[in-house]
Amino acid sequence: MKLMTSYFPKRIRSAIRFAVVGTTGMFIQTWIFMAALFLFGHPEKGAALYYVAFAIGYMLEMIPNYLFLNWYTFGTKPSIKNAGGFLLARAINLAIQLGLLPLMLVWLSSWRDDYISYVVIFIGGCINYLICLLFFKKKEPQPQTTE
Repeated sequence: MKLMTSYFPKRIRSAIRFAVVGTTGMFIQTWIFMAALFLFGHPEKGAALYYVAFAIGYMLEMIPNYLFLNWYTFGTKPSIKNAGGFLLARAINLAIQLGLLPLMLVWLSSWRDDYISYVVIFIGGCINYLICLLFFKKKEPQPQTTE
């Protein structure tokens, strides 16, 4: 996959890789969410099961997402610093998504609900990428000077 992104300018490669990892993560989260709903029984038993299943999917998806962000997207190694930054970015992303969703449902009321969720995920993802850039910086080798 890195070979596929090598055709793009260097400054946008990590953004493209971030989108690939994020999209993959979204599918993983959805599969876990659906599996949790299947295991718990259908939510006619209560809307709280939706939230529990969503939370399980959101949390379990974070593990492969963090690892792929390190190795594939940014070419870094897992560390306390980038793990903390990742968790901060995820918390902010979740808050943005939960805050934007009701606003977008009102502002874009003529749109289908699932389309609105994609807009919210996209906006949250863009902000998430900018936050992750702060914590996943790859250390560039310092040029050796001979004096």
